[in-house]
Amino acid sequence: MKPLRAFLLLLLFCFVNNLNAQESEDYIEFNDRNNTVHGVYLGLSFNYGTIDKAETYSSSFKIAYVANRQFEVGFVGTWLYSDQNKLGLDAQNRDLTGGYAGLHLEPILFSKSKVNLSFPVLIGGGAVIFVEDDFDHDEEVILDDDDWKHVFVVEPGINILYNINRYIQLEAGIKYRLSSKVKLDPEYDLTRINGISGGMGIKIGVFNMGRNRYKKKLRDDI
Repeated sequence: MKPLRAFLLLLLFCFVNNLNAQESEDYIEFNDRNNTVHGVYLGLSFNYGTIDKAETYSSSFKIAYVANRQFEVGFVGTWLYSDQNKLGLDAQNRDLTGGYAGLHLEPILFSKSKVNLSFPVLIGGGAVIFVEDDFDHDEEVILDDDDWKHVFVVEPGINILYNINRYIQLEAGIKYRLSSKVKLDPEYDLTRINGISGGMGIKIGVFNMGRNRYKKKLRDDI
């Protein structure tokens, strides 16, 4: 009987010691699955750059899905205005304006840090047109549909992302616009809207909707 009693006492000691070890943890894990984080957001950015050495301003609107804080996929639309001051046949100064939109892809590095590094790229198309920059504001400006010229655009870049919280993110970076040839009037020497630009933006949404509901921290008084 003594060996059996010693064995039972040892078993009881191991059981109590195991309970104490579990109680020392600061959380309870209900399952051991890997938690995947999802997110969606709306973004707005403003950029300054050049087209054919002329000052160019642009703004972009973006809506995207974020997969596990490591990759974004979505849609982006961009409007631009370039102070070309091209002299046309009608002796009027002209500026370039237009827009393009398309698929947004953005791999993200260091996604678990407060500051991230990303490499966005836009693949899409749009149209541009020359407009008078010294017209009479009392006159109605009519843009003929035939004057709009279609263009294909690929725009890679590099961004630094700063996560304020799980709802707001700031971005700053540079990008380079690569376009197909634009068939403008023969009097204009501009054939592409290639150009570099830099700017800042803000993203508002929910970047980590997939918090682990099966992992709960214990209060100090429990």
